Amino acid sequence: MPEETIHESERTRSRRGIASYLRRIADALRRGERVPADEEQTVTVDPPAETDLEVEVEREGDDVSLEIEMEWEEAEGDIETDIAASKATFDLYEDSAEEWRWRLVHDNGNIIADGGEGYASKHNAENGIESVKRNVAGARLVDESKDEQDEDPDVAGSNATFELFEDSADQWRWRLVHDNGEIVADGGQGYSSKQKAKQGLRSVRQNAPGAVVEEPE
Repeated sequence: MPEETIHESERTRSRRGIASYLRRIADALRRGERVPADEEQTVTVDPPAETDLEVEVEREGDDVSLEIEMEWEEAEGDIETDIAASKATFDLYEDSAEEWRWRLVHDNGNIIADGGEGYASKHNAENGIESVKRNVAGARLVDESKDEQDEDPDVAGSNATFELFEDSADQWRWRLVHDNGEIVADGGQGYSSKQKAKQGLRSVRQNAPGAVVEEPE
């Protein structure tokens, strides 16, 4: 069978940006999840438990290349393409109090989620982002005003729950609560209606898993 290129991309990145991309691949491999081929996760592959790994360093004139390649015999479903790209970006930054924070910013400029707290280290903030990425899609939604589960998630396997509630100012809000009781994300704002709050959390569900993390220079 002739060789077919499913996906190919090239861009200039800082060492830190490359490390972030490779870390995402490493985390997916470690957890046994599908591995994103691109930062937007529009193409993913599902390697087997064991596969051939080739590492090659080449010099051509003044140019040096480092190539890392995994190869295995394809099984049905190993490659998924045309996955909807995220329309948001995780903004990771250090605030004036020297605490690390993140916010999820939609392409339209709206902040649709944030961590709700400052982190003592950048590493902890990155872990918070990864927890959101792993858990939002499959998190069930509980409407606290009705004290019951409001809808079933599209994807199973989440360790978190969306809580929808009305605050003391009669504003509707949502928060994503891990099974350990920790609030890992919230909407960062109040909504005038329950429906708008639901729309906000649905946007986070759709966009957080594939959102690129923009790191400070």
